[in-house]
Amino acid sequence: MAIYELRCVRGHRFEVIQSFTAPLPACRECGAETGKVPSTFGFGGRASGALPPPPELMPQTWRGTYGADREYVTGLRRAAESRRALEERNPELAGDRRPVLAHEGRFEAAPLRAGDPLPLGGGHTYGHTHGHTHGHGHGHTHGHGHGHTHGQGHGGVAGAPAAGREGDSS
Repeated sequence: MAIYELRCVRGHRFEVIQSFTAPLPACRECGAETGKVPSTFGFGGRASGALPPPPELMPQTWRGTYGADREYVTGLRRAAESRRALEERNPELAGDRRPVLAHEGRFEAAPLRAGDPLPLGGGHTYGHTHGHTHGHGHGHTHGHGHGHTHGQGHGGVAGAPAAGREGDSS
């Protein structure tokens, strides 16, 4: 039996005790697929816990760097370089590096990243998909109803005849 530290794609971490040949369990919190994470003991031969922090745990603000204190920022830079080198040697530590597209509102707990499917019920549709937005004057002619007609005066100034139609009696 071995002790494994596991992490899912959403970043949940936990330990399991199981045989070398047993399949890895799903995440206990979200049910996602998991992967093994190297233990701190495996780096340097001692359980020092001295792994450089991942980018999401590094300070993100000016205040977080103690007003851009030179010595503190230099230490952060060294830690970031160490982490980058560690992730190059051990890609499983890198985590999800896809760009975050949305992280506020309903995406606060689980940010939407590039390549993720959109959650159900989130998109606004108008019942048709012909490639244009609404709320503008467009001059195409096809049969769908969205509250306006495709005739004289559409797309122009209210009350003014449409361009090229002055005196037209059709």
